[in-house]
Amino acid sequence: MRLKEIEKTLDKFAQLVIQQAKTNLQNKKSKSSGRLAKSLKYQLTQAEKGLVLSFFGTDYADFLDKGVKGAINDKSGAIKNKDGNFYAYTNKMPPPSKLDNWIVRNNLAPRQNGRFTGRKISTVGFKKSIQFLLARSIFSRGIKASMYFTKPFEKEYKTLAANLVNDFKIEIDNKIENK
Repeated sequence: MRLKEIEKTLDKFAQLVIQQAKTNLQNKKSKSSGRLAKSLKYQLTQAEKGLVLSFFGTDYADFLDKGVKGAINDKSGAIKNKDGNFYAYTNKMPPPSKLDNWIVRNNLAPRQNGRFTGRKISTVGFKKSIQFLLARSIFSRGIKASMYFTKPFEKEYKTLAANLVNDFKIEIDNKIENK
């Protein structure tokens, strides 16, 4: 049995959540590549016993939304993930090399006469590189929970139940009228 009104409501719900999540990401103070916002998608599929609504994003989407507890001096305010646990750094730092583009985008790369100077381990030494210092800070303090996705999801979810009940009534009325 196909429930068109309910599908429309779930589709609208997902579109609103994605739109608000993208807006939240754009309103952040730090500069980002925009890769996460572009990756946010949803899929509504027909299953054997109903409809399934799934949300997708890059591999780090959940870490930024829920936060990651730091190993030493946690300042993240991390919240529990879908498994009921916290994401946490325990014994491995994020790879310093992955922070290079972020350093340049946020104007933290050292410059001399307008040109970038050494910020890599090979030029300035392991302990002094900006990449290493940022990675160590993230490892010890964690990543603050932004809730860019959780807040819009919870906000729209509050009205979803009432909308679905109304749509279900419409679907029942339509089925009765067509018989």
